[in-house]
Amino acid sequence: MSSPYSEYMEWAKTRSGAPFNLASSGIEAFPLAELGELPPLEVNGPSGYGYAPLVERLAAKAGVDPARVVHATGTSMANLLALAATADAGDEVLIEEPTYSLLTDAARWLRLEVRRFPRRAEEGFRLDPRAVERALTPRTRLVVLANHHNPSGALADEAALRAVGAAARSLGARVLVDEVYLEALAVLGRPFASAADLGPEFVVTSSLTKAYGLSGLRCGWVVADPDTARRIWRLNDLFGVVAPHPAELLSAVALDRLERPAARARSILEANTPVANAFLASRPELECPPLDGAMIAFPRLRGGGVDALCERLRARGATVVPGRFFGAPEHFRLAIGCAPATLRGGLERLAHALDAAA
Repeated sequence: MSSPYSEYMEWAKTRSGAPFNLASSGIEAFPLAELGELPPLEVNGPSGYGYAPLVERLAAKAGVDPARVVHATGTSMANLLALAATADAGDEVLIEEPTYSLLTDAARWLRLEVRRFPRRAEEGFRLDPRAVERALTPRTRLVVLANHHNPSGALADEAALRAVGAAARSLGARVLVDEVYLEALAVLGRPFASAADLGPEFVVTSSLTKAYGLSGLRCGWVVADPDTARRIWRLNDLFGVVAPHPAELLSAVALDRLERPAARARSILEANTPVANAFLASRPELECPPLDGAMIAFPRLRGGGVDALCERLRARGATVVPGRFFGAPEHFRLAIGCAPATLRGGLERLAHALDAAA
């Protein structure tokens, strides 16, 4: 049986912390006090298969019928449940490479047979439907990708997603799209198409964790056709059973007042994006397209030595994520959701660490 552990998550929990943390994957934590006056909280409530007021708010946010929505404990649990609901042990799943390692870790733990399709650095990690089509086989039951792509932040457009959906549908397969980073476009006020709107072959996951600084609420969700949604609710009986009711209540409040964390996130991203882009453009040893509405970048270090660079950076009080966790050891993931002063300090230390290798 595959190992039930995630090397990346252990690193993230024990090694990513630093005074200048550029490894944290989301917007800096939003203070509870800034949500405003809170209603009375109760320990227990009518949750069952979802706390109805929360499910209704999630459905309104996604623009779908509540019957298509499952509340889950963050995007990671949403992804695990979606994988388990759409493929059985021994089925083949096709997952992008590089990718967020919990997607492959969870698939292998579920005893799914993992195949890969490439998202190439030299193409800006764009989603190429032809690469998906070439990798599909008659045994493929599910295609798995993230949009924005994790770790690069590349955006897949609607045409590419539709083409992937059509290729999967022709084989009776589904497409799972992790859209947690796509929420950055929402906070920036930029229109975007969710794959949930593109056809019943799509299953979409997301949460409030990355783009809003609300990670502690663990408010994730799945959008699927109603039959798949019911299957996911029943599968969750084996995992979470019901969510902590205080978190459900606070999540409903947060969704009612989402403009507050969204405005804060927008101010952070608007301040940090040009700073990060200027830094990346100024360093000849780094190869990276500019950020455009994304919260993460995935520079390639020309000449390699990323792990050594990360250790030099840690010694200077800053962190980024080594690319080996995503299957791309010549890269590292750089996040810009921190406070602007943290980003500037972290980039200054990254410059020193790069200079020390020259």
